[in-house]
Amino acid sequence: MNNKILVTYSSRTGWTVGVAEAIGKTLAENGVQADVIPMKDVKDLSTYDAVVAGSAIRSKAWLPEAVQFVHTHRDELKAKPFATFLVCMTLAMPNGENYRSHISTWLDPMYMLVKPISAGLFAGGLEISRVENFSKRLMFKLSVLFGVWKEGDHRDWNAINEWALQLKSLLLKQSSLL
Repeated sequence: MNNKILVTYSSRTGWTVGVAEAIGKTLAENGVQADVIPMKDVKDLSTYDAVVAGSAIRSKAWLPEAVQFVHTHRDELKAKPFATFLVCMTLAMPNGENYRSHISTWLDPMYMLVKPISAGLFAGGLEISRVENFSKRLMFKLSVLFGVWKEGDHRDWNAINEWALQLKSLLLKQSSLL
């Protein structure tokens, strides 16, 4: 075992990238070699002792390429410690934390493929200019106008770092590295 963890992600507007990078940084600062790589660039999991995979949420689901990643690598992911996370704006809504239990069900399709040892649920951010198409930008502008969302970065760095610290012991214990 080489004490190496892959942190991989799929993102549309960049907020998930920052979460993945923070997880990798926290792991690295605590003595674990962590590679942070977009899912689309991951070809081989054999050099990793554990995997952390996360995705932005669109329409109450992981991005399609993230689901495909887990589907493609499910046998390897079942054979090593695996944790998952999602990044969504629902958690940044007023009273969004009240929906945490419901939001966790958005990972159910992953659970049908691979059972993670831990799941992190994190708020993302909203910068309307980053939204990929006109109709969605208009929808978000109206939602901001009516108070459903607020623009800005809503990521809770303390919660992300605490989860990453817990991951270290969970992932390494599961892979018999401790």
